[in-house]
Amino acid sequence: MKISYHGHSVVKVETNGKTIIFDPFITGNELTDLKLNDVKPDVIIVTHGHGDHVGDTVELAKKNGSLVIANFELATYLSWQGVKTHGMHIGGAYEFDFGKVKLTPAFHGTGLMTDHKEIIYLGMPAGVLLTVEGKTIYHSGDTALYSDMKLIGERHPIDLAFLPIGDNFTMGPEDAALAAKWLQAKMVVPIHYNTFPQIKQDPEKFIGMLEAGVGKILKPGNYINL
Repeated sequence: MKISYHGHSVVKVETNGKTIIFDPFITGNELTDLKLNDVKPDVIIVTHGHGDHVGDTVELAKKNGSLVIANFELATYLSWQGVKTHGMHIGGAYEFDFGKVKLTPAFHGTGLMTDHKEIIYLGMPAGVLLTVEGKTIYHSGDTALYSDMKLIGERHPIDLAFLPIGDNFTMGPEDAALAAKWLQAKMVVPIHYNTFPQIKQDPEKFIGMLEAGVGKILKPGNYINL
């Protein structure tokens, strides 16, 4: 299984002949190495309804016939755009043909701005536990530190965790380091940093806060074989 990082919160998993992409914010993402026309996902998982996470979901899904997985409200909204969706909610799990997806809590906001200066509420933000090929990947989405991460780590052995370190909108490095400890993940990759001035961070400092050998920095385009 090949797992690659592509700037901000974009993560791609290639497994069992399927390509799964998380939070495909490509257009407008100056850090990504991806070209929109080259991305051909079978499955798109969206953690919450902010523009830098929904990103190019609708265009990609329409072009490629992708299945979009998200919380029920966001999935419903995207289905109105002509996209094939599967709605879920916090604490729920579902066994797909490519693997198992379970949504976890994420403490954050959600909503898209309209041209009329209105905000469309799009359900609760989520983290995602993806279990494929006997391995569990945790994409926390945008979240603050919260104590139930201990419970997630105790109940779900995590092989690889993607955690935000940008601060301002999400956990900063110190809180993310504590989250990594609570989650007991075998490997932790920092995400959601350096895309905007407000979330400028040094990932090396974050790695230094973790137990030896746990942290790994992936530059956009870098990957891990799990």
